[in-house]
Amino acid sequence: MARDFDTSEAAEAAFYAAFESGDLDAMMAVWVDDESIVCVHPGSIRLSGPAEVRESWRQIFTGGRRLRFRTTDLRVTRSSETAVHSLYEYVSIAGVAGEGGPVIATNIYVDTDKGWRLWMHHASTPAMADDEPEDEPPTLH
Repeated sequence: MARDFDTSEAAEAAFYAAFESGDLDAMMAVWVDDESIVCVHPGSIRLSGPAEVRESWRQIFTGGRRLRFRTTDLRVTRSSETAVHSLYEYVSIAGVAGEGGPVIATNIYVDTDKGWRLWMHHASTPAMADDEPEDEPPTLH
């Protein structure tokens, strides 16, 4: 059986390529086809299972804007069957000057018989020091 993504890095490259192209089928081809998948977009709720995850990407892609990504500071922790990628995403809109960010993303990949697949994507915007009220202590998890 042919494997689509031989490494977690190949799966991640396909994830961001699908994101930039707005290709829903290509996006979902990166994900594990299992009810246990999880996706959290910045400022959003936790989405579980292929139906919720697919619908979230459909809504993003039908927004009409093509996004571009610059990723930095990739940290990878791996075992034989799992790879955790922690990185910063800087997002821009195609044709518009400037970029936003950073967004902190954690992508968890699992090695399946079809190749490496995305099991969880969690992206959030970091709290900036200027966002914290001076009279309140910082929030701890």
